[in-house]
Order: sequence, then C-alpha cells, then structure tokens
Amino acid sequence: MRHGKKHNHLGRKAEHRQALLANLTIALITHKRITTTLAKAKALRVHMEPLVTKAKNDSTHNRRVVFSYLQNKDAIKELFDVVGPKIGDRPGGYLRIIKIGFRRSDASDMAMIEFVDFNDLYNPSSAEAKAAAGKSRRSRRGGAKKATETTAAKEETTATTETAEVATEEVEDKE
Repeated sequence: MRHGKKHNHLGRKAEHRQALLANLTIALITHKRITTTLAKAKALRVHMEPLVTKAKNDSTHNRRVVFSYLQNKDAIKELFDVVGPKIGDRPGGYLRIIKIGFRRSDASDMAMIEFVDFNDLYNPSSAEAKAAAGKSRRSRRGGAKKATETTAAKEETTATTETAEVATEEVEDKE
C-alpha cells in the first residue's frame, strides 16, 4: 500500500530516480523546453520548482544548494544568470506542462514541459501581447469583440468601395 507516499517513484530506486530528475532538470534548463512522458514531467515540476525559487536570489549559499542537486556548473550558471532574473517577479508556477498525445511505440502519455516566461507565444505578460490585447479583463458576453469585428468589416467594405470608385474614375479618364 502507498499510504502517505507523496511522490511518484517512477518505477525506479531512489538513486536512479534522483539521477533521472537531475538529468531532466539539466536538459530543461539548457533547452528551456523538453518532451518526456507525462509522469516524468509531473515529477520534474515538483522537483524543479524549489530550485527555480532558489535561483531568484543569487547567493553563494543558494548556488551551492542547487549544485548539490544537479552537479552541473553550466546548468547552474544558466539557471542563476538567465532564468533567475527573468522569473524574478513571478510568485510561483514557473513551469508549464502541455499534453501532446501518445507515444507510438508503447502508447504512453507524452507531454512537453517548458518555462512559462520563455515562451513568447503563450506568454500573456510580454509587452507585445499586452499591446495587442488592449484590455486585460475578459467579458462573458464578448460585446467588445463583436464591436471590433464590425468596425473591421465596415473598414473593409469602405476600402473596397473606394478602390472600386478609383477604378471607375480611371476607366472614365481613359475614355
């Protein structure tokens, strides 16, 4: 029975599991996005969130604590110099897991895990996305969205009528 067991053992002994999670963490820090099984991605998120929290405060003690988990100087440097400052104001939830289907060979659930702040496509806090969005509140009715669509449609019809008028004037001038 697994009463009170808080983490997924992933079918491995403790040392093998720690090595697996350390290697996945190093890969994620290096590449900012990796593809793995869903169970490993969920275990990796639980393993890595505290390490990223420590990277927000760049001190010798925090670097040594994170190094004790990862044993990779390049990953520590990347985590504290690049990732830490970028996620400094975020209170938590540094990683995103996206399910991507099933693996063809054994039909296991696959997932992509990535840093939230490093994906500009999904990141609503980037400056370009804020400028494009206009307002931050959402409405259930969607009235503002329809209004902008109708104004865009009116602009398109006026543009097409103007081009048609210009074309008829050019034909009349040629005659």
